[in-house]
Formats: sequence, structure tokens, C-alpha cells
Amino acid sequence: MASLADLAGHLLTDESTALGLNEISLGDIQLLFAVATLAERLHGPLPAVPSAHHLFMGYGGRSPRLDAPAVDPADRSVTRDQLFRFLRLDDAGRSAAEAALSRLTERALVLPSSGIRVTVPILFHRQAGGGGYGRPAEQLLTEAFNAPEIHRIAQGLGLAKARTRDEAQRQIVDVLRDAKRVRAMAAEAPPAALDLLDKLVPGPPLLRTHCFVSRYGGGFYPGSGGKFTFREGGSGDPGTDWLAARGLVVPVDEDLVELPREAADALRDHDRAPSYLSVPPPVGGTVEIPDGAVESQAQAALAEAASRVELMLRQVAVQPPAVRKAGGIAVRDTRRLAKAVGMPEEQARLWLDLANNADLIAPCAEEPEAPARGRGRARRPESQPPARMLPTERYDEWLAAPPARRLLPFVATWAVVPEVFSHWPDENDTPVALTAPEDGEAVDLRHAVLEALATLPAGHGVATGKSARGRATALAALIATAAWFRPTALTQGAGETERVEATLAEAELLGVVAHGALTSLGHAVLGFLRAGAHRHFPAVPGAGPALRDRPALDDAVRRLSAALDALLPAPQTTARFQADLTAVVAGAAASELTDLLAACADRESEGRAVVWRITPAAVRRALDSGLDAADLLARLADVSEGGRPLPQPLEYLVKDTARTHGRMRVVRSACCIRSDDESLVSELAAARALSKLGLRRIAPTVLISTADPEATLAALRAAGYAPVLEAETGTTVIEKARQERAPKRMPSLSGARPRRGQGPGTAQSLAGALLAGR
Repeated sequence: MASLADLAGHLLTDESTALGLNEISLGDIQLLFAVATLAERLHGPLPAVPSAHHLFMGYGGRSPRLDAPAVDPADRSVTRDQLFRFLRLDDAGRSAAEAALSRLTERALVLPSSGIRVTVPILFHRQAGGGGYGRPAEQLLTEAFNAPEIHRIAQGLGLAKARTRDEAQRQIVDVLRDAKRVRAMAAEAPPAALDLLDKLVPGPPLLRTHCFVSRYGGGFYPGSGGKFTFREGGSGDPGTDWLAARGLVVPVDEDLVELPREAADALRDHDRAPSYLSVPPPVGGTVEIPDGAVESQAQAALAEAASRVELMLRQVAVQPPAVRKAGGIAVRDTRRLAKAVGMPEEQARLWLDLANNADLIAPCAEEPEAPARGRGRARRPESQPPARMLPTERYDEWLAAPPARRLLPFVATWAVVPEVFSHWPDENDTPVALTAPEDGEAVDLRHAVLEALATLPAGHGVATGKSARGRATALAALIATAAWFRPTALTQGAGETERVEATLAEAELLGVVAHGALTSLGHAVLGFLRAGAHRHFPAVPGAGPALRDRPALDDAVRRLSAALDALLPAPQTTARFQADLTAVVAGAAASELTDLLAACADRESEGRAVVWRITPAAVRRALDSGLDAADLLARLADVSEGGRPLPQPLEYLVKDTARTHGRMRVVRSACCIRSDDESLVSELAAARALSKLGLRRIAPTVLISTADPEATLAALRAAGYAPVLEAETGTTVIEKARQERAPKRMPSLSGARPRRGQGPGTAQSLAGALLAGR
């Protein structure tokens, strides 16, 4: 935008207004509708338009342009006193409404004025025309349905079978225009349907639901000819399905329905002031939590998460899992990783998905070999090699960081990724890791749940650990409060309960929620979302320089990092070595300590203390990497807890293993095995386990192999021997595992381009850019 006029024009468009509505509360939406409803009473109806369109287009498409007569919103403004009297607010309500108007002015949903008048964009006047009602049933039914759906609704109303679609629709409209019949239907409605009507009748008349699907596989612009049909099997919410079957809600877009004007008028109390819930309803069914229990459980969860995430990614680096052609990590590889790390398979999938979306692992396909050129008919191209999940170039720096810094990208990514990975609604579909995030409402749902938990009084949490019935009641109360914060993101149906439950389970694994309450880390995550971090996804938080042009987001990242630092103690740099050849690390180990122990020991158990078992095979592994016995013992002594000397059995084990290590040597001449021990050479030549090497004795101390040195080394070690690789000069070659890395795919948070345009990050920078004509 090059000028203030351009900016003002953009902010007044229907599309810009609709986008702003996706991130405000129910109370704010009701206040905006109240302004438009009062304006109609004071200034008369708007000029007629060809077709109204709904508000919440931010979920599936772009707002269509309507060829409506131009109306200046300022001509339909109301005074603050008129608005407050219309809502019948007391002093506390007026204060809440004043604060809301200030917030909405910052979002350009209330337009700047002289101070005593309130002006809202013209979209609200169109939608709230007629007192906040929806559109007439005749228009809604015509635009939404073909003949089969019309006849189905007529049948649901108990009407006689009509010969034509038009006749059936006239009968439906006649029923909805009969206020007595509508009130009689409402009197017989199930409680779930009555709860929905209580929300729809006062306005806005729109509801997110899943009871309809497009006949053409996608959304449509109203008036474009797109039609809907009932979802097979229903929406999962009996209340919504009951209303839909009787024409009391009609689809206007994918997953969005509207209450017809006639039904709302019949059910509305015309003497009652418009609804205005300035504060969220309290979360019911909470329980008291002992002092310190929330933070203690958060610490335990984070310590376990740090350990398991590190183990998981180390396993990925050592043995990269395969990526299926259909997408996702092969199930057998996910199960292998889960077993190696000692966690449930569903948790392994979550960590893999978060690591992928934090740009720590990525699918990478090997380069196919170029086909050989030759005469004659061209060869058919070989199939592409399968892709594997590899650590990215960020992994090594991540691994060297302390546990709190390692968890930062996982927690931040969980907050902003548009998917609830633990929710797998299709029971017939096998869950796989590495799914593409596609849930456009997941971030808003997560944000709303955290906002609802933030309203709980100190020392209280949602009782999610009770019986199934008690848990369902507690979750319903939590969802009712969360829906106030993001009314367009929660359906409050059966499927929504499962998504919220999965969200809470993920939050507990990450230390964001404990005992049904927000932890200190949870409050930091909520601040991260409030700062608009989700608009920058995909990006890597905490990487790169500070966000100088977005101070609020930069401060939120620092608070998130500080919360993790406070909950996770400094990593351990020492281990307690015991006479039973175990090493115990009490807490999360520093990367250098983990690398040393992994080189000469096998991880035996997990928990707050990690136990490593030092075995001859593990010591040989360290010796294979180039360490000698003296060097290994010296390094272990340096990390011994309290400077205590190493136990004697450990010293004996290392020295005895080193004494037999390297008695045979693999020569690089493709390939020879030599050893000064003639009896050992005879033993190797006769070993059935080594028959695939085709060993042949050519001298008392020399064997030749048909396999290359690497394969020969692997076969000897698999058979229980301890060879080393020797160069042509006779010196021992130090073997290093080949480290494969995938390229980075995502920018740091400071380099990310926010969705819906870059734009200056502060009001001052925006003003400077506009005044400079940029």
C-alpha cells in the first residue's frame, strides 16, 4: 500500500473485515452486531443488495465482491451512550464494553471516530440487517439444496410428499413462517439442539458444523451455483443433525450453517436486550490442586520429553526410517523407533511430526544413478529411490544445546502447527507419522483451550482424570468457555470433544498443562500465540537474530525460552560409575556426556535417572573409533561424579578388552585379513558364520576375502570378533560413521514471511512507511 487512503480502503473491504473476525471473542462479535442492529433502528435499513454473504470466509475461501450500493459507514454510526442503553449495561458492563471498543478499534473492526460515536464496517450492517437475523428461508434453501435435500427436509418436518421440488420448498417455508409451529418444534427439541438455538437466535445466526458436504468437493461462493448435501452418517453432533433435518440450519459454506430469519424471529424474545457476554462463562467442575503439584508435574514431563526426543532423533540419525510412497513414515519404522526409545507408538508419531515441522528432520531421496548411454533402444528409466527421514543441517547444533533449548522448537512448533497430530478420527485408517498439517482450525482451537484454562483461579484445574462420565462433563465445560474465545473455531460436538482431549494430552506431554491447569510454560505459550506467532508458520522459533521489527513476538519468544530454562535444570556433566559396570546420570545429560557414554556403553533404562551399562562390546565400539584404553579411562575419570576414582571392575574391563582388540587387522587390498595369532586365523577360516566372505588362507597369518573391507569388518564384528581397519601404510584407520544430513527447509522466525503479507511489525514502522510513500 502506497498511502493512508489505500490502507483505509483495504481495511474497509469485506474480506479484511471477515479475517479480523476470526480472532476475536464472542462478546466482541456480539458488541459489533449490536452496533449494526441499533444503527438499523436509528437510520433505517440498508439499500437492497443482490445477495448477502457470510462473515467467516477466512476458513475456506475469499470473500466475493457484491455489487452493492456504496454506503459510508460513518453515516450509520451510533453514540456510545445509545449503544450502552440499548444493551442495558450497568457500570461494570459499560467499562467492559469501553475496553472492548478500544481493542476492536486497534483491529480496525471499529473505525476511528470523534470519540463519542461508534462506527463499524459496512459488512456488519449487511449481516445484522433486520435485527441480527439470518437470511430468509426461501433464499437459503434455494441457494443451498437440490431437490433430494428439499424432499428430505420436508419428510423430516412430517409434511405430505410433494410432487415437485418447488411445492416441497413452499411447504417448508410455510412451516418456518408459522411462529406457533416453530415454537412447538423447539419445545420438542432435544437439549443439545436447544443449546444451539440459544446461541443462534440472538445472533449472529451462524454456526460451524460438519453435517453438510459440498456436492462438488469444495466450497463455493454464495450465489455461484454450488449445492450441498447431508453428510453420510451425520455430523457426530445429534443437536446439529436434529436442526438440519428440519431446515432450522441451512448450509452457506463448507462447515458453516445459518439459521433462517423466520425461525429466529419466531423464537426470539423481542422485549429482551441483545445478548452481550462481556466475559467468558466460568469453567465448571474444577478441582483443587496441591501447592507446587502443577510445576512439579511440568518439570517431570519436560525432563522425560527432553530425554525421549533426544533418543528419538539419535535413532533417526543412526538408522533413518523409510518414507512411504503414499506419504508418511513406514509403520514398522515408527514401531521400531518407539520400541528403541521405550515409549508408546502414538507418542513416537507425535515427536516425529513435531521434529519434522520444526525442521530438525526431513524426507530426503537419494539421487538416482544416471543411466548409462549406449547404442540401441533407450533403456526404461529406473524407479526413483525411496526417500528416508534424515536429520537436517540444524540437528547437530540442536543436539549440542542444553535440554531447555532443545525443547524450545518443539513447544513453539506445537503451539502454531495447524494440526492436532494425536487426533486420528478415521478408525479404519492406520495412523502414520509425518502427516501434512491441514487442520485450519487447530491453532485457534489450541489457543481457545489455553485461554479457557487461563481463566481458572489459582490452585484449580479441570477434572480430566475422573471417570469417563466425569471427564466428559469437565471437557464440555472447558469447551463451552473456550468457544467464547474463538466462537468460529469450535463446533461443541462429539468430534470436538475428541480434538480437545487430544490437544490436552499433547499439552501434558510438553509440560504446557498439568493436573488440568496451565503451567508457567503454558502461560508463556499462550503469550506466544497472543503475539501472533502462528502467522509466521512454518518457521523455527529461537533460531537466528532477534526480531527487532516485531518486539512483541521477540519478547514472547524470550519468555518462552525463560520458562523452559526455569523448569529444566542445567544438564548434568558427570555420571556415577558403579562396581556393577553401570553409569548413572541423575537428570538430563549434557550432549558431551551423552556422546561419551554412548560410545562405550548401552543405555539400559530411562526416567529421572538414566542408567548406562558398560559391556565388552560397547568398549570395543569405543576402541574402534580410535580411542585407546588409557584415553578412554582418562575421559571417564574426568566425568566421574565428585571426582571419585573409577571402580576397579571397570578399569579391568577396559584394559582386558583393549588387550584383545586389534589382534587381527583388515588390510585395504580388497581384502586381506592378517593376524599374528595363527590359531585365530585358522579359527576364522573355518568359521561357518563367515562363509559369505569367501575366506581363503594364503599364509599362516593371512586370509583373503571376496568382500570389501567395510563388509568384512561388519561380518567379523557381527560374529563376535574385534577387528580394526589398517591402511596400506600399516597404520590403524580411525573409522567415523558417515553423517547424512538433509538440507534446511525453513527460515528462522526472524526471516519468516508472515502470512497475508509481510507488512511492518509496529505502528511506528507502518506510519513511517506510509508517510514515506512506500
